[in-house]
Amino acid sequence: MLPITLPHRLILIRHGETDWNREGRLQGGQDIPLNDLGRTQAAEAAQRLRALEPGFAALDFIGSPMQRARETMDILRAELDLAPGAYRLDDRLKELTFGSWEGFTWRDIRKAEREQAQLRERDKWSFVPPGGESYGMLAKRVRPVLEDLQRETVIVSHGGVARAILALVGAVPPQKAALVEIWQGKILTVTGNRADWV
Repeated sequence: MLPITLPHRLILIRHGETDWNREGRLQGGQDIPLNDLGRTQAAEAAQRLRALEPGFAALDFIGSPMQRARETMDILRAELDLAPGAYRLDDRLKELTFGSWEGFTWRDIRKAEREQAQLRERDKWSFVPPGGESYGMLAKRVRPVLEDLQRETVIVSHGGVARAILALVGAVPPQKAALVEIWQGKILTVTGNRADWV
């Protein structure tokens, strides 16, 4: 996989916490709303963005259409006094799907489908859950979004999408990207092939 060289800085924000995050459940394609902590984290991300980029109003804003990402974007923009809804949604930024595993915890999966869980542990990047998609498949879906960026952009999306982007820009090798912790309430900046938390 040839890395993409982004001509502009990219600012990644993962949606705030949901109850399923707190319970350790696989969300994937399930449309779960933010909880109270998640809404606080979205406001914290706005303050980090304000401190990072005083000219935030001139940035392009793109989000996943999933409820937890849209709610995070709406809170972020409200905190920054930006026009509500004046951002783009892109289906390609939806979270990695876990298929029939969605709604279960990893503990549930390891009990019920031990062999499949072990296969995933050996190769998280390429493993495809039953009825779901791999990180490699997700990266193919996300790549054109990055290739189309025209200016410095804020993307509000998901942990899986952020991991795919880290691999696509060459910040980390794909196998390691699948293991990177993506924090809620913080900002991940990507400049060239370097990624930094703010």
